[in-house]
Amino acid sequence: MNKAAIETPSTAADRLALMQTFVRIVEAGSLSAAAAQMMSTQPTVSRRLQALERLLGVRLLQRSTHAMHLTEDGARCYARAKALIADWDALAAELHDTARSASGLLRVVVPHAFGQSQLVAPLVAFLQAQPEVDVEWLLEDQPVDFVGQGIDCAIQVGEVQDPAVVAIRLAEVPRIVLGAPSLLDGAAPPAHPRELAGLPWLAFQTYYRHQITLQHAGTGELCELALRPRLSSDSLYPLRMAALQGLGVGVFSAWLVQEDLASGRLLHLVPQWQAASLPVHLVYPYARQYPARLRRFVELMRQHALAGAVQGWAGPAAMPAPPAVPTP
Repeated sequence: MNKAAIETPSTAADRLALMQTFVRIVEAGSLSAAAAQMMSTQPTVSRRLQALERLLGVRLLQRSTHAMHLTEDGARCYARAKALIADWDALAAELHDTARSASGLLRVVVPHAFGQSQLVAPLVAFLQAQPEVDVEWLLEDQPVDFVGQGIDCAIQVGEVQDPAVVAIRLAEVPRIVLGAPSLLDGAAPPAHPRELAGLPWLAFQTYYRHQITLQHAGTGELCELALRPRLSSDSLYPLRMAALQGLGVGVFSAWLVQEDLASGRLLHLVPQWQAASLPVHLVYPYARQYPARLRRFVELMRQHALAGAVQGWAGPAAMPAPPAVPTP
């Protein structure tokens, strides 16, 4: 067997060191400057550069008395070497971080309604499993400024439009049409969504204001209704209270009204029809590496959704794991 063909750990380490030296030379601008930064000598740095050139079989730098320039091959090598070194550093940091217990402060933004009820159980489970992690639980329904607000991750209901974030789809939230028995005043329940147009409406401004489209579960038929709401709000809770008091009919997330339906306080109207389900995503910015506390939280939320532990969620059959080193 050709001894030179045998890959050894020291050979791999030497190659990485040669690439690190080459990147340092390019960024420092000269061999002498690179040697000073590396606390080495210029002859040593020069030998490493020559060794890398011999290994690759190409000239990487053109040097003269007064200047140093990358060759075409050198430019390609620099870009790839820098990326490889960054990936190696990220992997080493991630594995080192994984070996340690998660710690520190995790800042999470969640929607008001979800964050006050449906997500408290997984939050408590996370805190119990990670005793060295503290959580700042922020209730907001507006788009998140991750950098400006110093946010680690967010739960978002609805489609994700921001291309600069990782979005893990956790579940689907069914939305159904509801009204109190007093709203019907003894009349027969509507048989078709068109009959709902004659009733007063409650509108959740985040997703519908003056019109809403319902779809038949069996046939796929669509029915678009024009609305003139008696009450509109950006919060589900006052709309639910108004519905319970018979003020109007509204479209609600199924998880919010399960007890009301079971007790008969609210009626499921036109039960074969519903508004489009809302996706639930866990989102966080792209990064080369993530702290252990964020990775553990992401994994717990994925497990929680897959287990169907949240009432009224329709969890997907499978979800992608967050990439260790995602690229936009």
